[in-house]
Amino acid sequence: MKPIIIVLTVLLFISTNCTAKSSYQSHYVSVPHLHKVLNQVKRTSNVSQRALSKAFNYYEKNRYKKRLSPNYIAIADYTKTAMEKRLYIINLHSGVVNSHHVAHGKNSGAKGGRVWRSSNTKNTHMTPYGFFKVGVQEGTTYKKKYKYLSIKGLEQSNKKVGEPTRKGGRDILLHTANYVNWAGRSYGCFAIKPQDKWTVFSRLKTALLYSYTGR
Repeated sequence: MKPIIIVLTVLLFISTNCTAKSSYQSHYVSVPHLHKVLNQVKRTSNVSQRALSKAFNYYEKNRYKKRLSPNYIAIADYTKTAMEKRLYIINLHSGVVNSHHVAHGKNSGAKGGRVWRSSNTKNTHMTPYGFFKVGVQEGTTYKKKYKYLSIKGLEQSNKKVGEPTRKGGRDILLHTANYVNWAGRSYGCFAIKPQDKWTVFSRLKTALLYSYTGR
């Protein structure tokens, strides 16, 4: 009887710890912890300090109302060139930052360069700017078979992003594309390398995405 009790006790202990870890990872961190992570990232990464401050400030004020991810936020720092890993994904629990390449719009700057012009207007083929929320449902584009997640604008300046094009909206996605491997440009979408899909998609569903173009 004793061996059975011991086994059940061990299983209960493991289950309780796994549940606690899962619960921790799905709950919002406190404001003091958020500030601690911000200061940590400022010290340990090369993402724009201004972009970091603005992103964390927006997240702190809007995370509940906009139902943003409790685990990650992302900053596309377009003040850096396409040759650099300028999509920063920040773990809000640990402060760990992972970076990836992300393309900019063909009319926003030279191939391999940085963004000089940005716009939230459709048909401009420019990189959009401001705060966005990443969608949950994965899809595949009809023509080029890109894997994607939807993007929705959260501000007055970009509210048309993510709305149906028939209603004047702008169709912007977070999608994979082979051309990102050689610093190619998109039509304004946040394009990433296909090999980064799993890592980026799994972390950014419902996350805040700040497209920082220096504005």
